[in-house]
Amino acid sequence: MNWDLIFTVTNNYALLMWLILAFAPRKPLVMNFVFYGGAGLLALTYALIIIPLMTGMIDGGSGGTPDMTTLAGVQQLLSSDGGATIGWIHYLAFDLFVGIWVARNADKYGFARWIQIPILFFTLMLGPLGLVLYLLLRATRHNRVADAVIPQ
Repeated sequence: MNWDLIFTVTNNYALLMWLILAFAPRKPLVMNFVFYGGAGLLALTYALIIIPLMTGMIDGGSGGTPDMTTLAGVQQLLSSDGGATIGWIHYLAFDLFVGIWVARNADKYGFARWIQIPILFFTLMLGPLGLVLYLLLRATRHNRVADAVIPQ
């Protein structure tokens, strides 16, 4: 498989989805496109590659099926072209999903787009840190901690 091509296409596609999420009007059609056409398509791509990769049907360059229950096994997988690519697609799909939730939730609670964009950037680049930043920001709009952090 051409892992460089798969990496480049999915990476650029995810970046396009992030730009749409950050800057396009948040109309239902746009948000559904980013959700299904962005996070959904990345997740499908992951699913279509991970199963044959983990079963040995395609060669990811890791020298066999790694043991995902050990650090050494995970390192073996991620040190290969196929493993690094599929791991990156995993990050792209999940971080975009979280970014969509942050954007929708921030709109719901009335946070301006100029406040959302840096948080979305941190979610894109550093995943969980962006989520933590948003949850801290969201806590400023609630009197109870549970209302601030439980996803709705």
